[in-house]
Amino acid sequence: MKKASLALAVAAGTLGLTLSQVANAAFIEDSKAKLDLRNYYFDNDNRESQGDVGVGTAHSGQVREWGQAFQLNLQSGFTEGTIGVGVDAIGLLGVRLDGGGRTGKAGQDRTPSALFPLESDGTARDEFSSMGLTGKIRFSKTVAHVGTLQPKLPVVTFNDGRLVPQTFEGAQITSNEIDNLTLVAGQLEHAKGRASSNADSLAIAGAGAGADSNKFYYGGADYKINKDLLVQYYYGNLDDFYKQHFLGLTHTLALGAGSLKSDLRYFDTSSDGKNSSAAGRADGYLGSGYYGRNAAGSAITTGEVDNRTWSAFFTYSLEGHALSAGYQQVSGDSQFIQLNQGSIPGQGGATTYLITDRQITNFARAGERTWITQYGYDFGKIGVPGLTANVLYMKGDNIKSATGDLKEWERDLTVSYVVQDGAAKGLGFAWRNASLRSEAAADTDQNRLIVSYSIPLM
Repeated sequence: MKKASLALAVAAGTLGLTLSQVANAAFIEDSKAKLDLRNYYFDNDNRESQGDVGVGTAHSGQVREWGQAFQLNLQSGFTEGTIGVGVDAIGLLGVRLDGGGRTGKAGQDRTPSALFPLESDGTARDEFSSMGLTGKIRFSKTVAHVGTLQPKLPVVTFNDGRLVPQTFEGAQITSNEIDNLTLVAGQLEHAKGRASSNADSLAIAGAGAGADSNKFYYGGADYKINKDLLVQYYYGNLDDFYKQHFLGLTHTLALGAGSLKSDLRYFDTSSDGKNSSAAGRADGYLGSGYYGRNAAGSAITTGEVDNRTWSAFFTYSLEGHALSAGYQQVSGDSQFIQLNQGSIPGQGGATTYLITDRQITNFARAGERTWITQYGYDFGKIGVPGLTANVLYMKGDNIKSATGDLKEWERDLTVSYVVQDGAAKGLGFAWRNASLRSEAAADTDQNRLIVSYSIPLM
């Protein structure tokens, strides 16, 4: 009774519906609610200053933090009738257990927090929280969402790599009226970073203070030609910054006793609005990119978005084994560009839809060529269900810079286990270890320890 009353109250308050409009079996019986718990320890050691690519890469010391996250998700069903309405809600709370940012001594850089917002004195806040509501309307096989969104598409993907996930504010329509075809269109206006309670405007990496946008338009299609072949096209446009086209293809082929999955991706990104003009870029509508040198020998860049990135990634799976190999090429005078929410270092965070976007960095600098290999194993095949391990190695070179071509490499190791039965069923443990050695950024060693558990509420 209490759960049903809560769902009705939230829906009525959000959508302005009367009790008689929402009090029906479908709205209540199809409702779902759960509480996700995440205990997160983060240890990041930037070992030394490296590179000369025209951006600050000063040593920021070691960050060691520990926090507990609570994520409440409520999803109602739809009211009955030709047009159904409903409401979703998400509540996020992050609690600091230990560690956090600090203000360094005179002459030293501040070490930012990776998990928490900072107070004015540079220390991490004890807790931060936010709430989001989403109204939804369904007609036939088409659903519109307005409010808090967490899109997971090639041109915009929410970040969930820290204590609490990133959220966006906007509207999205998803249609499945035609069999095997999914159409998506939307607009985003603000975002809340993974370490923030504030809804901020949108920008890209390299943008100056005050240069932002409240209009990110996107749309696209997924077409499943058959059960083994999917083709995609998506378009994204951040007003006054960039326009982006994406083409993708995934295919699964039975090969011997196993299967081979092919993942092909291509992005074409160009400038838009103020980023297209020297005057607009002078106002801060900049993107990060190739740093050459002028006649005086100073590092320079136009800041105009100009990028084409393609990749191919192949995975052969057999029994519990999965062996992967891939290649990615970044071309043009700017780095790969997608939304980069958050102007304060460490407080925003973004996820890019690249095969190289892994634990520490995404190997997406101007001119960069990356080779990637990966091996994973599911120990359930030898009698230990729930235990998996994965190791990855990436090597990038040809990074454009003021001092010539640079190179870098990253090695990631992940071990995870999920309890399969008993009172603790669903309890998950993960250890993520990574090392980056780069001529374009600070050398970094990183460890993450994560304990997660989900409690169904209705």
